[in-house]
Amino acid sequence: MKTAAAVLVETGKPLVLADLEIPRLGAGQVLVEVALSGVCHTQLLESRGFRGADRYLPHCLGHEGAGVVREAGPGVRKVSVGDRVILSWMKGSGADVNGAVYGWNGRSVNAGGITTFSRLSVISENRLTVVSGNLPMPHAALLGCAVPTGLGAVFNTAQPRAGQSIAIFGTGGIGLCAVAGAALAGCFPVIAVDIREEKLRLAKELGATHALDAGQVDPVEKIKALCPGGSDFAIEASGRPSVMQQALSCVRPQGGAAVIVGNARQGERLEVNPWELNLGKRLLGTWGGDNVPDRDFQRYVKLVASGKLNLQPLVSKSYGLSGVNEALDDLEAGRVTRPLIDMSLS
Repeated sequence: MKTAAAVLVETGKPLVLADLEIPRLGAGQVLVEVALSGVCHTQLLESRGFRGADRYLPHCLGHEGAGVVREAGPGVRKVSVGDRVILSWMKGSGADVNGAVYGWNGRSVNAGGITTFSRLSVISENRLTVVSGNLPMPHAALLGCAVPTGLGAVFNTAQPRAGQSIAIFGTGGIGLCAVAGAALAGCFPVIAVDIREEKLRLAKELGATHALDAGQVDPVEKIKALCPGGSDFAIEASGRPSVMQQALSCVRPQGGAAVIVGNARQGERLEVNPWELNLGKRLLGTWGGDNVPDRDFQRYVKLVASGKLNLQPLVSKSYGLSGVNEALDDLEAGRVTRPLIDMSLS
């Protein structure tokens, strides 16, 4: 059996469309027919070579999606054939197994425990979550990374109380989900910071009370004007060290916390003035929003189903698998918020 896939053959070069031979499933592996895959900045960094030397070339990409289980390997108990599933890089319960090795004209193509830039994909059991109800597949795909990372950074990492102030730096897919999470948590004000007017408009739509164009104003000064002494929390989702510094600078002394979500390029460094920490500010890291998929993903599904969490503003543009390089280019240029690869498109 074969599958069409987008393969990273050489960093800094476009992905190559290939027909890959699917290997026999091993213990704990699941064959999923991918309906949609999200495109994240992680794939952008990988494909452009901004994560350092890549020891696994050629390899498949993608770590967020939704699809239907078509076959289950020995020992799989978490999912069954026909189940609609969320595909996520975040590990839940179930077998944690090595990625598949596909065949391609006599060559081997590597894959991790999850890859989603293909019509069929071999996935480790613990990267799957069954979707209950009638959640639209585009929304289910976003629940693989963007939604849990953004909401989890608020709910699990920052853990604000209702009425506390928060600033979100960078309103791409993850930042917008953090805005939505902050609004759901009852934060006030919820301040969105970006340099693109369209993204700030979406942030207001998802619950931001204030929107700051960092290309026009000093966001730290504005945040401190809105929140005398500084905000209670800041979420950084741009991946730029200079913005990470701003996030720490804008929070209040004696308890303010900046949560760093964004991925910087390999070799970039964050310089911190120790005085900021002496003031009692906290600089927090987060592993994708610190989610426990078996606990948190169903919570997010219920928020969407109830209408409390509106993901439609994030569904900006879909591409066919053949348009994967266009999707990466558009994401890099900031022309789209969260590209989706729709396998039903040509």
